Amino acid sequence: MGTNADKHARQKEGRNARLAEARKQMAASSRRRKAVSAVGVLIGVAVIIGGILILTKDDTPPGGTTTTTAAPDASTTTATAAKAADLPAPPAGITLDKATPCPPASGSAKRVVKFAGPPPTCIDPAATYTATFSTTKGDFTAKLDPEKAPITVNNFVVLARYHFYDGVPFHRIVPGFVIQGGDGDGDPWGNNDLGYEIPDELPASSADYTDYSLAMANSGPNTNGSQFFVVLPGGGAKLNPANYSLFGQVTEGQDVVDAIGKLGNADQKPTEAVVVDTVTITETK
Repeated sequence: MGTNADKHARQKEGRNARLAEARKQMAASSRRRKAVSAVGVLIGVAVIIGGILILTKDDTPPGGTTTTTAAPDASTTTATAAKAADLPAPPAGITLDKATPCPPASGSAKRVVKFAGPPPTCIDPAATYTATFSTTKGDFTAKLDPEKAPITVNNFVVLARYHFYDGVPFHRIVPGFVIQGGDGDGDPWGNNDLGYEIPDELPASSADYTDYSLAMANSGPNTNGSQFFVVLPGGGAKLNPANYSLFGQVTEGQDVVDAIGKLGNADQKPTEAVVVDTVTITETK
């Protein structure tokens, strides 16, 4: 039989063993808590980043194929719940299956609706260009800026001289923001296939999008084609200069642009069909 000293020694060893085991379990528990906390932080960061991406990606609708501009703050528009108008389909045209030639400046080319590739350089760098939009609501004229956006202006001039815009309605009207057109087939509206894309030519800041600026709509970086928009008064501040090529300025007929700009509902659809009858390019040397 052991002595009392032996008994106390065994009891002390037992307590020490239990304390050691308790410390081991506490350490393990602490590690688990830290791991869970780290996961929580990572999840929180992911949620925040995801939210930022959602907020900054509103100019590319689901699918990434619709050509558009960023959605404005609804509180800054004057849109109503009025019924959307039925838009007429653009007229028929031909498809080019070979390299695009420069169209005649006389306007004698047939209407082309799809191309085999981007056009060559057809504008004269020494000339000035204006585009007159004759619409069912009246005419307005824009001065084009080939110095700042030579590729975009060249593309627009070529499309206009191929009558691509003839008979094409403004399919998106956002009061207080923009009027948008240039979808040459309308099937569905805002999602036409031109047959090629051209790169961005971006301004320095949002301040460059002044009232009645003429710019390109797109579905992401370097996806410009035929669709364009005119900035309504006050709408430029809502545009990100990293997104939209700026290539002209409406200099006459701003009242016509204003009238068209009032014809949009809360779904950004026109309440009256406004059609571009022709876009006439004037070249001055």
